[in-house]
Amino acid sequence: MTASESTRIYFAGGGTGGHLYPGLAIARAVVRLAPQVVPHFIGAQRGIEREILPGTEFAHTLLDLHPLYRRTPWNNWRTLVGAVSAWRAISALSRSEPPRAVVGTGGYAAGVALAWARAHGIPTMLHEPDSHPGLTTRAFAHGARAIYLGFPEARQRLSPGTRTEVLPLGCPIEPPPAIRPTRAEARARWALPEDAFVVLVMGGSQGARAINEIIAAWIDLGLPERVCLVWSTGRQQAAAWLDRESARVRVRPYLSPITEAYAVADVAVARAGAMSIAELCAWGIPALLVPLPTAAQDHQTYNARATAQSGGALHIPQRELSVARLDSEVRALMTDPARLEHMRTAMLDRARPDAAQAIARSLLGILGIPMPGIPPLDTAVSPYLQV
Repeated sequence: MTASESTRIYFAGGGTGGHLYPGLAIARAVVRLAPQVVPHFIGAQRGIEREILPGTEFAHTLLDLHPLYRRTPWNNWRTLVGAVSAWRAISALSRSEPPRAVVGTGGYAAGVALAWARAHGIPTMLHEPDSHPGLTTRAFAHGARAIYLGFPEARQRLSPGTRTEVLPLGCPIEPPPAIRPTRAEARARWALPEDAFVVLVMGGSQGARAINEIIAAWIDLGLPERVCLVWSTGRQQAAAWLDRESARVRVRPYLSPITEAYAVADVAVARAGAMSIAELCAWGIPALLVPLPTAAQDHQTYNARATAQSGGALHIPQRELSVARLDSEVRALMTDPARLEHMRTAMLDRARPDAAQAIARSLLGILGIPMPGIPPLDTAVSPYLQV
């Protein structure tokens, strides 16, 4: 395929995995549906994208982008200078082949590219993973051609334009396998009893010290009968907790592949990041969500509240998390199969394991880019889209 036959789309976003990984998933789905599309990623030199993007199949440009320094406003000169240099770099990048669209996936790394696109009359699309939209999404909502939401509740906090399509198609994740392992198979892989009640503990890739300390104290106190743990501590904290490994406790610095952990879990204790919740929903795993209290705009609390209000999770603020509370909640769920099944159903009702493909089809349809052999996406058939 020659350059003249290709269609370039910029994907801008990053800073954290929650903004970068959805973009990668959407881009891959776009290429599967329309091989003539060439995604190009724009990110920040100081974000997670500098570690992740070089290992992907996509061309990318990393720029000297900075967030707004709210606590140290005198550093915002860096933000301004970085924005000016980034604008020039994007202009230079586009001279040979202007993009058909710019897709913003959130975070400070997306803002300049979206502003550049607006100034040049290029269509913009946004993906917002959280129930409380970030600053970038709110700032660019009005002129966007489409906004794709991970949480339908986010619609209430946006002011889109009259021509903006707002579609809560979910967060792009790796979907569960079509054929999932049986309960017996999953427990056998972890060498856990078939009748075990398995609690999956995960605090994100870096771990969550507050959660880890409570889990360690719970183990020391004595886990309830039949309760077993699959505990992801985070790589940086693993050394402190590896000695808690036992016949009923599996301690791992990092879960890879995480599908093995999801397959064995009855309940999860987790932070409330959008991607984690999307994966728990796809697997139908009831959750005790403990939001990170320092998350930007407290968005994890909003995610936890929305999921709890749907009936699939319990929201436990970090200040309320204790060994006694955790023990009580797990015992209550373990001894009430009907309640546990209700929560599982509620999580599955929010699941959108095909989000990446649905977003890609919508995006390509709006731009009029052919998808060989693929019928148009009929968003009207999904009750999830009624917002």
